[in-house]
Amino acid sequence: MKEKARDYYLNKGYSCSESIIKSAIDEGLCPNELLPCATTFCGGMLSGCLCGVVAGSQIVLGYNFGRENIKGNENTAREKAKEFVEEFKKRNKFTCCRILSKDVLPENKKAHCSKIVESGAEILESMLKVRV
Repeated sequence: MKEKARDYYLNKGYSCSESIIKSAIDEGLCPNELLPCATTFCGGMLSGCLCGVVAGSQIVLGYNFGRENIKGNENTAREKAKEFVEEFKKRNKFTCCRILSKDVLPENKKAHCSKIVESGAEILESMLKVRV
């Protein structure tokens, strides 16, 4: 999943959040209808705050474990959301797009963020592995 997410981000014109969801769609982890939901989550929801990788991953987790889903409920979804954020922070220290990219030169941003996309996809895939 991480290679697909990275490729969507670096080579196919998808944003970080879209790349996460598109790779999850490819793996059968969510329907194609979720992809448009991710469009507004890039660049920290266009405010520089929450990383789009985190936002996109939360959409997929909510789809798989959220309220009215036979595989989960609101508590399961919230536990998974927290688990994702904790692991993301272990690997990347922050969830804020602006801080994650703070010292990155503009010409290096795409390469820098592609590593974050890979990291998030890897975490998400490991959390959903039982469904793959």
